[in-house]
Amino acid sequence: MAKMEATTYSDFRKELKKYLDKATDDFEPITITRKGNHNAVLISADTYNNMIENQFVLGNPTNLKWLEESKDQAQKGLLTSHDLIDPENSDFDHE
Repeated sequence: MAKMEATTYSDFRKELKKYLDKATDDFEPITITRKGNHNAVLISADTYNNMIENQFVLGNPTNLKWLEESKDQAQKGLLTSHDLIDPENSDFDHE
């Protein structure tokens, strides 16, 4: 799990660019603490989109069952490998 830096609301405002860069460039979540209010967490859009996609995939019982079965097969060594097709150097019909 990623380490999470915490900062106060006041420091966050003063150092906005620094914290935005940490969240977006280093994918580091930033906890913003506020006296008397709920805290907030700043994450990059990429991190957020990944979380939403994972929630969607894992929230679908059919997908989750398929993933669990695949993981179980891999752990038991029931794997098959295939050579990749190079569309530039094959008879593969591409347009």
